[in-house]
Amino acid sequence: MNRLNQEEILPLLKAAIEEDIGTGDITTDAIVPENLDVRGYFLSKADGILAGIDVSLMVFWILDNNINILNKLEDGKEIKRGDVIAEIKGNARAILKGERVALNILQRLSGIATLTSKFVEKIKGTDAKILDTRKTTPILRKLEKYAVRVGGGENHRFGLYDAVLIKDNHIKIAGGITKALNKVKGEIEVKNKQEFIEAVENGAKRVLLDNMEVSNIEEIVKINRRKIPLEVSGGVTLENVREYANTGIDYISVGMLTHSAPALDISFKI
Repeated sequence: MNRLNQEEILPLLKAAIEEDIGTGDITTDAIVPENLDVRGYFLSKADGILAGIDVSLMVFWILDNNINILNKLEDGKEIKRGDVIAEIKGNARAILKGERVALNILQRLSGIATLTSKFVEKIKGTDAKILDTRKTTPILRKLEKYAVRVGGGENHRFGLYDAVLIKDNHIKIAGGITKALNKVKGEIEVKNKQEFIEAVENGAKRVLLDNMEVSNIEEIVKINRRKIPLEVSGGVTLENVREYANTGIDYISVGMLTHSAPALDISFKI
């Protein structure tokens, strides 16, 4: 599992802290003694897959690098309701000021990892792989795609710059599948068998079967003699993902992994 680059994540965390604290935590500064040290711990209130614990703890170090991590679980661990995820000790003001930002990150990433793991489990025993999409929270893509990997999924292209994906609007502007592929070769989106054949005949390197019925996907898998990688997208849920996987498809991209994953319920207690 790829690790996160701390230097890339640091500006995101600093921006999140600035958004929350602004000119200062007026409540904490009024109530909490300046030099008070306390212990605090993250507590799981639901079952799931842990993701983002190291990132969350970085929030506290940004505020006070003397805060100590007494113990913690590792990303990818299956956690249960009541589990202590991590315990820290240090300045009470710094801990309280970082609490919400750390929790927001931990809950969000663990929610994504948990949902991803459910999709991965549903297709276990098939050759299909679960992919994410670019339907991510602005600025948080590195973190959210990392959480997908923690949950057992794989990343599709990271952005517009690292892979060709010719979608319906590109095809419309180009004047058709053939004309689009004449301009650039790569993955292309098709909606039926005829479009698939046209794409293959014009050098598509990978084909995305968009919003197709399972029976149509099965037919295309059978006629895919050149063994071009095939991907399914659109309308995929936990209830039907196994049907798509059983067609023999290579990849199943699921937008809800990052745009609709519910946050995992986690609290922080002093």
